[in-house]
Amino acid sequence: MSSMDRGLNELLKWSIENASTTTNDPDAAPPENRGLNADALAALFGGPSEADLMKAAMAVIMARDDGDSNTTTTLDDKLVAFDNLEQLVESLDNANLLERLSLWTPLLGVLESEEPDLRRMAAWCIGTAVQNNRATQERLVALGGIPRLVALAAGAGEPAAVRRKAIYALSSACRNYQPALDAYLAALPAAHRGRGGGDREGDLPPVDATDMDAVDAVFSSLKADYQAAEAAEAAKKAAPAAAADTTS
Repeated sequence: MSSMDRGLNELLKWSIENASTTTNDPDAAPPENRGLNADALAALFGGPSEADLMKAAMAVIMARDDGDSNTTTTLDDKLVAFDNLEQLVESLDNANLLERLSLWTPLLGVLESEEPDLRRMAAWCIGTAVQNNRATQERLVALGGIPRLVALAAGAGEPAAVRRKAIYALSSACRNYQPALDAYLAALPAAHRGRGGGDREGDLPPVDATDMDAVDAVFSSLKADYQAAEAAEAAKKAAPAAAADTTS
């Protein structure tokens, strides 16, 4: 069946369901699912599907500068594309499309970008995609994404905003998914191995991924570090303004 035929089928089903409600009982509540499938509408009216939009966003994110000022993709273009992708993967179905569309590998690759803002957006997008989603949590672990995120979250030279989103991604991946939590604990640097934020080295005791308090505890040291970095960055930005006030 062609995409146009599928779209017409969806439209026909929708019209019958809604017409039958009002015909049989004008006072009846509308059916629970009155909306048309987004991909069916796209096929019917010729617009891009959400899968197409996800691929297009990743194409912009991965675009290289070819030296042509007419075709150069700017950092702002990439950030807008990432923002669009992050909003798309808020949908469970779209998050699951990351694997089918072969987008996981390039997405994880951006965690190693030279641009801090791209690293931040990649971590944010990952965190959104894996939240409460066993299938995407599994993919993240299988593709080695946890150690990469830990490297960002614990990186002393990383901007606080990057570290914050990396912690968000790790927290989303680890909650209620034991393999991700085990991978996180295995990758955690020695300085962060105290469950309450201490400096104990060695193996951590087992932590249950369904115990939210215990999961929070193993992130406390990383969170304290990024918050300190955030405060230091804010103080550094405020210093010139304070100096100007004293000389005026």
